[in-house]
Amino acid sequence: MLRLPAVSGRFYPSSPAELAALIRQYTKVDYANEPEHAKACLVPHAGYSYSGPVAGAVYARMAIPKRILILGVRHYPRGANAAILSSGAWRTPLGDAPIDEALAQALRAACPLLREDSVAHSSEHSLEVQIPFLQVLQREFTFVPVALGSLRFEDLVIVGEAIGRVIAACSDEILLLTTSDLNHYENDATTRVKDGKAIDRILAVDAGGLYDTCRNEAISMCGLGPTVAMLTALQSLGTARPELVRYATSADVSGDLSSVVGYAGIVLA
Repeated sequence: MLRLPAVSGRFYPSSPAELAALIRQYTKVDYANEPEHAKACLVPHAGYSYSGPVAGAVYARMAIPKRILILGVRHYPRGANAAILSSGAWRTPLGDAPIDEALAQALRAACPLLREDSVAHSSEHSLEVQIPFLQVLQREFTFVPVALGSLRFEDLVIVGEAIGRVIAACSDEILLLTTSDLNHYENDATTRVKDGKAIDRILAVDAGGLYDTCRNEAISMCGLGPTVAMLTALQSLGTARPELVRYATSADVSGDLSSVVGYAGIVLA
């Protein structure tokens, strides 16, 4: 199937030239070291004006491989709780991004919890806003989209362990690209404290600790499920070197400190 853009013109520009120029602006970051061949990363997924600089700093930090597994959020109630698409392409103003059918089939075989479901993906922005970055930075990439809704911790572990097995069995480099915003709609000071607690658990590659911290501290991290699955996969794959590349809140753009959303960009090499 061809998945058409749902948030073009709202979350990011609909003009191809404007979109490509904006992504080049966000990813024009000077680093002393060569780009990392990372195992995984965490990037936010708000409108580009808010979270684009954080996401761009992460993408600029990495050498983007040609095969990518994207773990996103199912924000809306329609569709499966663990939804995958195994064939076709996703369209953005920059063209069509093909799904990696072989990788998708391997993941479906490894994880029966995943359901083939276009409904969960049709209006979801968390995965869509990553595609233009990849189209600018790695023109030959293929990807697998997975959207996770409300799942029990045990189910998230099953998904993460299956991802780890599939990546370990593949001879090609695969980036596990995970997307989440952090705490939502509290004041800036409170959000920074709460986000710091969640970030500490991510940097410790502690899936269970992150899940418990977000629940116990009322941290409204929308991509908790995908991030738990990512950390579980990394635990099964062995040592990861986490780096907090950039952190911000929406107040850095809006100036409104009363109700913000937090954004973290993390590379796990």
